[in-house]
Amino acid sequence: MKKIICSLALATVLISCKTAQSTPTINDVNVAIDLVNVVDDKVMVTITPPAFTTETVTFHIPKTVPGTYSADNYGRFIEDVKAFDAKGNPLTVTKADENSWTISDAKKISKVTYLVNDSFDTETSGGMGGKDVFSPAGTNIAAGENFMLNTHGFVGYFEGKSELPYKVTISHPANLWGATSLTDTDASADKDVFTTPRYAELVDHPIMYSKPDYTTFKVDDMEILISVYSPNGTYKAADITPAMETMMRAQKKFLGPVNATKKYSVLLYLSDMKKADAKGFGALEHTTSTTVVMPEMMPKAALLEQLKDVVSHEFFHIVTPLTVHSKEIQYFDFNKPEMSEHLWMYEGVTEYFANLFQVNQGLISEEDFYNRMAEKIDQSKSFNEKMPFTVMSKNILEKDYKDSYYNVYLKGALIAMCIDIQMRESSNGEKGILDLMHALSSEYGSKKPFNDNELFTKITSLTYPAVGEFLKTYVAGETPIPYDQYFAKMGVTNAKVKKAGNPFLKDQSTPYITVDPTTKEIKILPEIELNKFMTSLGIKNDDTLLAINDTNYNLDNIYDLIMLSSGWKEGDAISVKIKRAGKEQILKGKITLPMDEVEGYQSTDNNKSKLKEAWLKG
Repeated sequence: MKKIICSLALATVLISCKTAQSTPTINDVNVAIDLVNVVDDKVMVTITPPAFTTETVTFHIPKTVPGTYSADNYGRFIEDVKAFDAKGNPLTVTKADENSWTISDAKKISKVTYLVNDSFDTETSGGMGGKDVFSPAGTNIAAGENFMLNTHGFVGYFEGKSELPYKVTISHPANLWGATSLTDTDASADKDVFTTPRYAELVDHPIMYSKPDYTTFKVDDMEILISVYSPNGTYKAADITPAMETMMRAQKKFLGPVNATKKYSVLLYLSDMKKADAKGFGALEHTTSTTVVMPEMMPKAALLEQLKDVVSHEFFHIVTPLTVHSKEIQYFDFNKPEMSEHLWMYEGVTEYFANLFQVNQGLISEEDFYNRMAEKIDQSKSFNEKMPFTVMSKNILEKDYKDSYYNVYLKGALIAMCIDIQMRESSNGEKGILDLMHALSSEYGSKKPFNDNELFTKITSLTYPAVGEFLKTYVAGETPIPYDQYFAKMGVTNAKVKKAGNPFLKDQSTPYITVDPTTKEIKILPEIELNKFMTSLGIKNDDTLLAINDTNYNLDNIYDLIMLSSGWKEGDAISVKIKRAGKEQILKGKITLPMDEVEGYQSTDNNKSKLKEAWLKG
């Protein structure tokens, strides 16, 4: 899962057959999802289960799913659960907990039906605190327009039967197309049929239905699908594909011989912030796809920049945990999950790769890379630096640890960086953490999980004693990581550096502007020291900002202004309409971005330049 604010976990949907097919076999779970007859924003799901030999059976909707590391209780979106025998007579259904229903006379069950509500239109914070589901792991039901099928929100499993094959049949409006990495075996325009060998595989494949707007391209022998839903038509798949293709080609070149899938799908849902809609921005990884949620109002430059970071993170999950993972991941219990100790690897190594590949492939500068790592160091210090990462990871669903989750993208990535640096030093630049992940992939692979308590020993045997000591001391231990010492191994030292800031936010947090509540007008604060962006254009304290580049701004769209300004480039032309002392005027000039002085790093030891080049470019 990944940020913008963070995030993770999965979905899809399968079932039944078309025209004249035989009665379902006893070992199949058949699911029918009706996206045509949507009533009160609810979707009907019908499940034809296998035969049961017990007197009762429990039906579950997941409490949590892989990649999210949170208890989201998807059962709260399910209502009116009913069970019937072959003659249509109702059977007794008792709700056991928020995500489970016990059905009596299980030997007689012919079908189970229930209604599904979606999560998007109930969100208040997008899963960042509170009870909201993280949007990329959520669901959407917009009849005739869009259905985001993270299938763990639509399809459940029967106790003891989750390893059986699933067949899912989805009836949908003929003008809507289902974007997914699954293969539709039904050729009709209004019905899709998907099959998976077990429930976990179904949950691992999301599907997004909308009017067709997609592109495809090949990266080596991998087919990439980019599908976009933009409710107001602000963006098309073609708008983002060139940047995604450049990025994914660079990723594949960086990864080398890692081929976990022949098809990879990016399902991008753009949220309409002017109504009740998804609010948790970021993405969720799956074996062959990722679901991404972003605000539709985001300017194109900013959107592409966020997608570069977020989608690259999810794509790198094909290495871990999708290829390299523990038994807790391989045999994931959706309602009583046991968590792994190794979030530092699943999310941390992945996040590190999402940054390292960009400097490795020339998408960002060396200085940009250092700035990103320095920012992670600074942010990670707001968490308990003495908390063993393995302990936090193992207990991430518990109250005392769940608020530390975001640190997996911060300290988790820094742990990966330090391992990379240590391997480069120990091997005189010949090997790094990517070599380690290749070795682990060869040792295990997607079908062979490792034992949680044996991973550090295995990594030490594949690398160097110094790496084993690092893991023992700084990952399993309580000692804070001395980052300056590890940077120094590569000839990089701490320094004050200049970093481009936002024209309307000092140090990315303190605003230069305010809003007049009576008029909704945006005003420059009266006493704040103005930055270079404002002084170069002649903007003064207490000026009212009316428009920029012919777009009017006020309280209603101030968020748009902040987002847009984050993507401005130095030297671009700009026109600002202001009101000063009651008179309107237009100020024209070039954008001069303010520069913030922050703690950072720079290369200072030329004697270690070859080692540094092996680290960043090797």
